[in-house]
Amino acid sequence: MYADVLIEYNAKSVDKSFTYLIPNDLKDIIKVGMKVIVPFVNKKIYGFVINIKDIYEDSYELKSIDSIVDPNFVLNDELMDLGKYLQERTLCTKIVAYQTMLPSSMKVKEQKSNYSKYLVYVELNKDIKDIDEYIEKYPRRKRHADILNQLREGKVLKNNFDNACVNELVKEDLIKISKEQIYRINKNNIIENSINLNDDQKNAINKINLNEFKVHLLHGVTGSGKTEVYINLIKSVVKNNRCAIMLVPEISLTAQVVNKFYDRFGNDVAIFHSGLSEGERYDEYLKILRDEVHIVVGTRSAVFMPIKNLGIVIIDEEHSDTYKQDSNPRYSAIDMAEYRCRINNIPLVLGSATPSLESMARALKGVYNYIEMPNRVGNAKLPKISVVDMRNEIKKRNAIFSDALKFKLSTRLEKGEQSILLLNRRGYSTIVSCKNCGYTYKCPHCDITLTYHKTSNNLRCHYCGYTVIKGDVCPECKENSLGEHGLGTEKLELELNKLLPNARIIRMDADTTRNKGAHEDIIKKFGNHEYDILLGTQMISKGLDFPLVTLVGVINADATLNIPDFRSGERTYSLLSQVAGRAGRSDLLGEVIIQTYDPDNYTLKCVCNNNYMDFYNYEMGNRKKLNYPPYYYLTSIKIASKDYELAGKEINKVRNYLEKKLSNNVIILGPTTANVFKINDVYRFQIIVKYKREPNLFNILKELDGLYMLNNKCNIEIDNNPLQV
Repeated sequence: MYADVLIEYNAKSVDKSFTYLIPNDLKDIIKVGMKVIVPFVNKKIYGFVINIKDIYEDSYELKSIDSIVDPNFVLNDELMDLGKYLQERTLCTKIVAYQTMLPSSMKVKEQKSNYSKYLVYVELNKDIKDIDEYIEKYPRRKRHADILNQLREGKVLKNNFDNACVNELVKEDLIKISKEQIYRINKNNIIENSINLNDDQKNAINKINLNEFKVHLLHGVTGSGKTEVYINLIKSVVKNNRCAIMLVPEISLTAQVVNKFYDRFGNDVAIFHSGLSEGERYDEYLKILRDEVHIVVGTRSAVFMPIKNLGIVIIDEEHSDTYKQDSNPRYSAIDMAEYRCRINNIPLVLGSATPSLESMARALKGVYNYIEMPNRVGNAKLPKISVVDMRNEIKKRNAIFSDALKFKLSTRLEKGEQSILLLNRRGYSTIVSCKNCGYTYKCPHCDITLTYHKTSNNLRCHYCGYTVIKGDVCPECKENSLGEHGLGTEKLELELNKLLPNARIIRMDADTTRNKGAHEDIIKKFGNHEYDILLGTQMISKGLDFPLVTLVGVINADATLNIPDFRSGERTYSLLSQVAGRAGRSDLLGEVIIQTYDPDNYTLKCVCNNNYMDFYNYEMGNRKKLNYPPYYYLTSIKIASKDYELAGKEINKVRNYLEKKLSNNVIILGPTTANVFKINDVYRFQIIVKYKREPNLFNILKELDGLYMLNNKCNIEIDNNPLQV
């Protein structure tokens, strides 16, 4: 027997399987989907079995597989098939496709850590007669006798006893040591909440057939009770002994959602996201692999979990950019989920208060099943939204907080209610420059200014991580004339403390949530009313539910509105609508203040009117005129190189190649520099391809990708349906 093995190297030059002889002692054990150790050139490396066959037709002498890494770990047929689909869609290497589907502790590589956690027990190894004889023979060994007597009742944790005594009894062959693997996360308590569903929720559940493949778009306003719909759908699936995957966009969202699922389903839930430790991810993956849970809740990568007998996949906040991976392989979790649902003949539910334009267009065309939930649960009303013109406030020297926002924040404090402030930019200030000579701190490796972080007094690049301590004088002219410009969440927190010294304020952004469990800790404390004001970046805008929050303030609505990207309007509408939805989610009325320098902007007017369909029709008109999705598909092709001149030449070659190969119906834009031209000393040029139908496009892209397979000076990056162009 022979096995085709993908080796751990992800270079395109070795993007193929290598055939190995299966030794006799492994023939009955080895399976497709197993990790193995194989000889390659002059050393032993790790690999992944993708095929087993009886015939080998070449005349080359074969090497044998050395060993199986873990006979209990096998990627099932469905995931092997999904890996092929992932590789075809993203044009990544085969090994990268399969590596993406595994937690880092289980990837095809040398594992230097054992992530299993055990409880160590001691128990009797002999019959009672031998024990009594030992105690009588050694009357002075009282601690030994005490251990033996305790063990008559059954096994006991080893750390309850003196280690030296235990070791002596093991040598005497009177007791033995055993280990039991345990999981780091255990939630046994189920809280039975009998929640009465309203008519909108019942209607949504009834419209979803659990026994057929269909994509359903659940369009429910913020606070309409979508999570309760998800839970009831999953309950029905689990009753039929099938399984469910529930995806959420952010780690910050996972805490509240997971707690709701733990309350309803207890230990029948596994969670999976990057905020877990390596050991916790290993444990959760094992639970799923061993069929010990029916439900998986997690972020993007949870779509690859090896759950069997899948009955439904639900993707909450489906409009979120985080479902698309922006590094290799550039996959969409929605695309992967749709593929799994199709082959399992089960429903895919996409939920959002602000669906992506592509999803809504498909729903209105009948490609997706459209389900609407236009009302909030109970007596809750949608918040009143007001726009403040900051051009007038600047004249009053209100650069950060308008008079209206100051007043509303103060009244909420007096009433004992809570507020949320959104500023979608972290750090203290966005630019540090010299007032004397104009010098600006920039990253030496990237085409971007450095962001100042006051608490650590350093300037940091948010692309490559380059950091430098901020000095007192300008590095260029040596004058003491450095100035800080722009506003980040760190500075906002400082100014807010000056404005409201008695307020309890907590900040939630990428800087305050670096440590494990920080997201959950902040959410828990704010939920327990240990703080009055939560301020942060977009991670606070989605899914969070705090009954006492009655005010939401948006500090700079223009930050996302003026980005040169065709999706900036859509992103702004979603962000503002989502964060506005955090207010007034109980009987208390909610209010939203949006500060802007462009109050007449149509997107902001739609946000104020809570009118998604007006915004949809307006934005679709723009997209149609400019040939953007959903009217056209997009593909981004980038050439990246440390050699500026070479990158420029190669991107022009790519343009010429595409013009020869593609039909006249395709629009080719560029080449131009990428949005961020230089990252980590690598220059990036870009071409955008727009098309409605181009049957040969994927084959042409594969050919193009192949042309750069052995090029070690230039790298080609191909992204189908990119989020940013």
